[in-house]
Amino acid sequence: MAGADVMSSKKAAGRLKSRPQFLAVQKGEKRKGRNFLLEVLDRKEPDTAPRAGFTVTKKQGNAVQRNRMRRRLREAVRLKAQFAMLPGHDYVIVARRDVLDVPFEELSNQLVERIRSRPRDMRPGENRPGESRSRKV
Repeated sequence: MAGADVMSSKKAAGRLKSRPQFLAVQKGEKRKGRNFLLEVLDRKEPDTAPRAGFTVTKKQGNAVQRNRMRRRLREAVRLKAQFAMLPGHDYVIVARRDVLDVPFEELSNQLVERIRSRPRDMRPGENRPGESRSRKV
């Protein structure tokens, strides 16, 4: 099995499950994509596997649609994106409604692209982790 060889060389991505884990990742870096927002937090634990969590708000549709979005994202991470994730990092993918309409291969590629992007890719005017939005004059 070729897939088993790939999996053994790198730890498979774990899951974020509790609210405090999701809230911790919110304090990290935000990377905007066309169909989702990716939040990334370096846990400073390079020996641990990366972890992924998925968020779909009620604004995005009814329960059936939200579950379908979550399943598509989870499968994209399982098949392709987990191999781009860095050890010791947490990733939260916040879905937008367009996740339902984009072809699966394109969704997977966008996810890998956002995971591999670095903070230097941020546009001027965007806040980096630790910077406040408001300025005191």
